[in-house]
Amino acid sequence: MTMVRHGLSSREQPTLMEEGIARAVRHLATPLSMRHARNPVPLTNDVLAEARAHWADHCATCHGNDGSGNTEIGRNLYPRVPDMRRERTQSLTDGELFSIIKNGVRLTGMPAWGDAAGHDDADNWKLVHFIRHLPKITPQELEEMKSMNPRNPMEIKEEKEEEQFLKGSEAPSHHH
Repeated sequence: MTMVRHGLSSREQPTLMEEGIARAVRHLATPLSMRHARNPVPLTNDVLAEARAHWADHCATCHGNDGSGNTEIGRNLYPRVPDMRRERTQSLTDGELFSIIKNGVRLTGMPAWGDAAGHDDADNWKLVHFIRHLPKITPQELEEMKSMNPRNPMEIKEEKEEEQFLKGSEAPSHHH
């Protein structure tokens, strides 16, 4: 067994056995009462817009705006962030997705958001709708989400300097 000889490294793709174990543990971690729960939040354009904004601000850092997980953080977590658009995620029940969002997944980078300040069950159910929407997300939605993504202090500073310059202020001098 390669895993036993070489140990477990986050630099390599998980083996099929590791993936199978992770799926089984995640399934067992979902409370029985939630496994077949249906989303109680009606799907509307407003609900989808709220969830899209929430995703862009809170989830995209790891999962990407498009749900691919192809972000610096997503690629470097172990296990890697799943591609939320693929069948493996889309085949989970609404209750399983809700439980993962609310309770997190132990021994992964997925935190529990259930009791986070300003994050309630309705928000989690709205995110389930958005996850279901990810395979059909449009280029326009992705472009809109870019403005909702968190920015680092340097990006904010550069943006303010650019705004001041466009208003007629002198360009800032850069010191190195």
